[in-house]
Amino acid sequence: MLANVDALLLARWQFGFTVAFHIVFPAFSIGLASYLAVLEGLWLATGRQVFIDLFRYWIKIFAIAFAMGVVSGLVMSYQFGTNWSVYADKTGPVLGPLMAYEVLSAFFLEAGFLGVMLFGMSKVGPRLHFLATLMVAIGTFFSAFWILSVNSWMQTPQGHAVNAAGQFVPADWWAIVFNPSFPYRLVHMVLAAYLTTALVVGAVGAMHLLRDRANEGARTMFSMAMWMLAVVAPLQILAGDAHGLNTLEHQPTKVMAMEGHFQSHPDGAPLILFGLPDQEAGTVRYAVEVPKLSSLILKHGLNEPLKGLDSVPRENWPPVPVVFWSFRVMVSLGMLMLLLGCLSLLARFKGKLYQWAALHRFALAMGPAGFVAVVAGWITTEVGRQPFTVYGLLRTAESASPLHAPAVAASLTAFVLVYFAVFGMGILYILHLMAKSPHRGEPGIKPGAPIRTAGITPAPSVTAGRSLHPAE
Repeated sequence: MLANVDALLLARWQFGFTVAFHIVFPAFSIGLASYLAVLEGLWLATGRQVFIDLFRYWIKIFAIAFAMGVVSGLVMSYQFGTNWSVYADKTGPVLGPLMAYEVLSAFFLEAGFLGVMLFGMSKVGPRLHFLATLMVAIGTFFSAFWILSVNSWMQTPQGHAVNAAGQFVPADWWAIVFNPSFPYRLVHMVLAAYLTTALVVGAVGAMHLLRDRANEGARTMFSMAMWMLAVVAPLQILAGDAHGLNTLEHQPTKVMAMEGHFQSHPDGAPLILFGLPDQEAGTVRYAVEVPKLSSLILKHGLNEPLKGLDSVPRENWPPVPVVFWSFRVMVSLGMLMLLLGCLSLLARFKGKLYQWAALHRFALAMGPAGFVAVVAGWITTEVGRQPFTVYGLLRTAESASPLHAPAVAASLTAFVLVYFAVFGMGILYILHLMAKSPHRGEPGIKPGAPIRTAGITPAPSVTAGRSLHPAE
C-alpha cells in the first residue's frame, strides 16, 4: 500500500515519525537532569535523606531515557543523507557547523560527566559528584540551544549568502545563531521540557500517594512537581504568546493556518475555538468563534486588521487542518496544566495537598500531557512551515533525494517495526521503575561487570587455586 504513495510524502512521514519518537526523550531528559541537580543540591544543603533517595530513584529512569534519546537522535542524521540529500547539500555549510557545535559542546560535556553521575557517587565524593550532575544538566541545555538554533534558522533564515552552486553559506554567524525566532523558541522549548518533567514526576508522586499518603518520597516529589507546575505554567503561556507574536511578524502564513483564517479581516478577526477546516473550499465549517478576539490577542486591539490565507498564493499554504488542530491540542493541554497548578496551590493553602484524592487522580491523568503537548507543538511548528524546509527560500519538494517510493516505503516500515519494538520495551521498563514505590535507602544504580564490546574477548577470571585450561 505504501509503495503507491508519493516518495516525497513517504520521506516526510518517515522523518516526522522518527522526530516525534525522538523529541519526547530530550524533552524529558532536559527537565529531569535539572531536577536531579536540584535534588542532589538540596541533599548537600540540608542533609535530608529523602532528597538523595529521590535522586537515586529518578537517576535510573534518567539513564534509560537519556540512552533512548541518543539512539533515536542518531537515526535522524542519517536521513539527511538518504532521504534529504539535496537539503543537506544546500544547507550543509550553515547547519553542518551548528550541528558540530552541539556535539563538541553539549554532547561531549554530557558524555564526559555522565559516567561519573551514574556510577561515581562512592568514588569521587558527593561534592564532585554534584559537579558532574550539574555538568550533565548544563550539557542538556547546550544541546537544546544548538538544535533549536538550527531549527530556528530554518524557520527565520538570516545571516547567510547563496554561492554559485546554490548553497546557503554563512555571512554572519551571530545573525545565523541568534536569528529572529531563536530566543522565543529556546525559552518556549526549555519551559516545555520543565513542564513535561514536572507532570511526569507529579503523576508518579500522585500514584504513590493514592497508595500510601504517608510515603515521604511520594509527598516530596509531588510537592516539588506542583510548585514547578504552578510557577512554570503561567510563564509558558506568556512565553507562548510572545512566540506567537514573533511568528506573526516573521511567518504570518503559519499563524493564519493556526487561527484558521482563510479570509482576511479588515475590521477585527474572530478567534475560532473549534471547527472543521476545509482547505479546498477555503473555509472553516461549523466554526465556533469569539468575535474580534484573535485581533485582540495578536494585535492587542479589537478592530485591528488581520490578513488571511486569501492574501497568500495557494501553493504556499501549509496543510491547514493539521496545523489548526495540533495548535489547539497544545493550547488546550497548556490550559489544563495551568488549572492543575492552580488547584495544587489551592490544596496547599487548605493543607490538603497530600489528602486530596481528586487532585492526585487529575495529576496522574496529566502525566503524559507534556509529551503530547511537545509533539503537538512540534507539529504546529514544522507543518506550519510547509511547503518550505528553509522558510521562503527552499521548498520541501526541492529538498528530497531522487528516490523511488518503494525504497522509502521499505525503510519507513522497518523504522516503525523497530522503533515500536525497541523503544516500546524501553518505555515499558521505565513505567515498571515508576510503578515501584520510592523508599528510604533507595539503592540507585549499581555498577556491574564491564560489558564486553563486540569482537573483544575478555580476559578470563581466575579463581584462587584453579589452573587455567589450555583452551582458556
